[in-house]
Amino acid sequence: MKKDKKRKKSSAYKKYRRHKILFITELIILIPLLVFSFLYVQLEKRLGSIEKVKIQSGDIQINDEVETNTVLHGYTNIALFGVDSRDGSMDYTNTDTIIIASINNDTKVVKLVSVYRDTYLNIGEDRYAKANAAYANGGYKWAINMLNQNLDLDITDFVTVNMSALVEIVDALGGFDFELTAEEVVHMNNYCVGTSEITGKSYTRIEPEVAGTYHLDGVQSVSYTRIRYTAGNDYKRTERQRELIAKIVAKAKKADMKTLLAIMDNVFPMISTSLTKSEIVSMGMNMLSYELGDTCGFPYEHKTSDICGDSEVPVTLAWNVQRLHDYLFGIKNYKPSEGVQERSAHIVADTGYDKGTAVSKENYTLNGEEAGKDVDDNIPEVTQIEDASETDETDSWEE
Repeated sequence: MKKDKKRKKSSAYKKYRRHKILFITELIILIPLLVFSFLYVQLEKRLGSIEKVKIQSGDIQINDEVETNTVLHGYTNIALFGVDSRDGSMDYTNTDTIIIASINNDTKVVKLVSVYRDTYLNIGEDRYAKANAAYANGGYKWAINMLNQNLDLDITDFVTVNMSALVEIVDALGGFDFELTAEEVVHMNNYCVGTSEITGKSYTRIEPEVAGTYHLDGVQSVSYTRIRYTAGNDYKRTERQRELIAKIVAKAKKADMKTLLAIMDNVFPMISTSLTKSEIVSMGMNMLSYELGDTCGFPYEHKTSDICGDSEVPVTLAWNVQRLHDYLFGIKNYKPSEGVQERSAHIVADTGYDKGTAVSKENYTLNGEEAGKDVDDNIPEVTQIEDASETDETDSWEE
């Protein structure tokens, strides 16, 4: 009898234990599903505030040789534009920030390439001008096609934001620490005046204006990325911008639900994109699996010309595109398309800057070092972004 009772007791305990383990297992599976469902619902509710643009067939032009390039099919390339807009408009204004986000679909590594705003390129309808004039003249269509036609890319989607959106994101994430030189502190304080006026956000001046590590809020952080009057001028500025993006990505991955929802509420109305709801949801839910890799500026080798108001001329376009495809897609000895070669020859004819032309040390950096190396053997793998109108320090986002 005692043995029977023990057996029953042991059997009941085992049964209880099995149920307990099963219950815990169900909870482990159920909780992430509930969290995912909640996130999906919250994201779906807020997506309606984003300005969505439907790109029509024929709007986007891709060079024939690129269409058949199987290597590029393994990447998703998206154009990111930051517009110089004082009234909140996203249409036909200068894209002072032009970034190519290239996602490796297998590794989920994202590389960022800033196209300098003053780069002398074919912006559309066979017109040659500064890169950031494409958006101002033909909207997102011209801007995307400028990247595709000049750089042999296959971009079909874009995201456009204004300065206020960036300020809101930084403030929602609690700001960031930056190491500033005394010169950068002075210029940042100056830029804060204009940034504050445009965004309607307050700020505090840093005083005394000495070098140090400072915790910057939204207005200060954006003002820091607008600086172009230090060593490295416009090219150093793009490096600052990508530095801020890296900090945002890192902190957003660790942010709590309340913070993420606040960002959605405040920032989504300041976004215009061709991405569909399902694509945005998919990217949002997979955010943790993405890793920000190397970043750099384009063109790698260039020279200043007064052909279009201090434009940066790629020396040469074909050579720089060859290096870009090595950097982004690992294609060695890439042969630029006929279209790129024709545009490259046109730029050489316009400016006289052919391969071998001396490149200004003030206007070219390689991983933060001045030019002077054999660039053919040193493809940049680091940092650089841009603006079009020539105004004073308080005038423009990127100015």
